[in-house]
Amino acid sequence: MTDAHETAADRSLRTTGGAPPDDGGPSAAQAPIPLLEPREGIPPVIADQASLARVTAAFAAGSGPVAVDAERASGYRYGQRAYLVQLRRQGAGTALIDPVACPDLSGLGEALSGVEWVLHAATQDLPCLRDIGMVPTRLFDTELAGRLAGFPRVGLGAMVEGVLGFVLEKGHSAVDWSTRPLPEPWLRYAALDVELLVDLRDALEKELDRQGKLEWARQEFDAIAAAPPPEPRKEPWRRTSGMHKVRRRRQLAAVREMWQARDRIAQRRDVSPGKVLSDAAIVEAATALPPNAHALAALNGFGHRMGRRQLEQWQAAIDRARALPESALPQPGQPVTGPPPPRAWADKDPAAAARLSAARAGVSALAEELNMPQENLITPDTVRRLCWEPPQTLDAESVGAALAGYGARPWQVEQVTPVLLAALSARP
Repeated sequence: MTDAHETAADRSLRTTGGAPPDDGGPSAAQAPIPLLEPREGIPPVIADQASLARVTAAFAAGSGPVAVDAERASGYRYGQRAYLVQLRRQGAGTALIDPVACPDLSGLGEALSGVEWVLHAATQDLPCLRDIGMVPTRLFDTELAGRLAGFPRVGLGAMVEGVLGFVLEKGHSAVDWSTRPLPEPWLRYAALDVELLVDLRDALEKELDRQGKLEWARQEFDAIAAAPPPEPRKEPWRRTSGMHKVRRRRQLAAVREMWQARDRIAQRRDVSPGKVLSDAAIVEAATALPPNAHALAALNGFGHRMGRRQLEQWQAAIDRARALPESALPQPGQPVTGPPPPRAWADKDPAAAARLSAARAGVSALAEELNMPQENLITPDTVRRLCWEPPQTLDAESVGAALAGYGARPWQVEQVTPVLLAALSARP
C-alpha cells in the first residue's frame, strides 16, 4: 500500500458536500495527493488462455461493481480495436488483459453478466469491448454522472482530483497501445485508470442522490447499456476534413475515389488512414484534378518523399473520377433525413424558426437551473425535429409522446415538456 492509499484510508472521499466546485479542484487545505503506484503493484499482463481462465474465475468470485477500461491505438492503427483491457473488482484486484493474445473475452464478459460495470465515457469504449465479447447488462458512466451533477470538468483526471483528491499520472493516453511488449510506465498508467473508478462511482452516486438526479442517471445508464451497435456511416468519405473547399461534383468523385483507395491500403497495412495520406492532400488533389502523376507530385502532400508507384496509385484514383459519366458523380451535400439546417428556417418556415428560437431559450434556461449541459437535458436534434414538425394537437401528452418517440428518456420528457410546450406556441 502506498502513502497515498494509507492517507485515503483515513480520509473520507472528497464529495463536494454541495454543488460541484466551480474549479473542479481541491481546496488549498486539501492539496491533491499524487497516485503513483497501484496498491498491489503492476499486475502481469494476461496473454494466454490459462491465465485468462484464472482471472475470469477471480472476477466472477469478486464482489461489487467492476471497473472497466480499454486502450486503443487511434492515430496509429486501422480501426478502433482494443489493445489493452483493464479491470478492477473488490476481491479480485486489478487485471491487465492483452486482447491481441486473447481476442475472445466473451467468457469473462459472461462471468460478469449482471454485475454493474463502471466506465468513464462508456460510449467510447463499448464498441471495442463489444468486438471482443464484453457487453455489460448494467453500467455506471462516471463521465456522464459528472455532467448530470454539474461538474465543469469531467475528464477522468479532473474528476478523480476534484472528487477524491488524488492526482492520476498523465501523459500516456495517446501512445501507440499496439506496441509489444508494453512499457512498464504505460502499464502503471493503465492500472491506475481503474484504481479509483469504483470509489469515484460511489462518491458520484451520493452527489447525484443529494441533487435528486440519481434516477435520471440510472435511466441514462440503462439507455447506453441497451443501445444497439451504431449503424455504419453512409458515405464516410464525406467526412474528409476540408470538404468545404470541394465544390464540383467531379472533384467530389475524386475525393471519394482517393478516400476509398486510402481506406483499402490502410486496412491492408493495419495503419491509421492519416498515416497513408492526409485529408489535406486528398482535398488538394481533388480540387486540382492533375492530369498526370508528374503534376500530382507538385501538389502539397505529394512531395519528393512519395515514390513513383505511390504517386501512380493516387493518380489512378483521380483518373477513375475523371472517367465517370455525369450520372455516376456524387451529388453535393449529404442527403438530409431530418429538418433543414436551422439557418434556413427563417426563409422556409418563419413559424418554425420562432418555435426553435423559443425552445432553445427555454431549454438553455432550464439546463442552467438544473446545473447541467443542455445536450444532456435534451439533444439539440430532438428539439429541432419537434419544432420543425410539432404534433397536430399541442398538449403535454402529445409533446411527451413525440419526445419519447425521438428517444428521450422519461426524466427528460418530464423536465422539458412544459418548456417545449410553451415554445411550440410561439409566433414569429
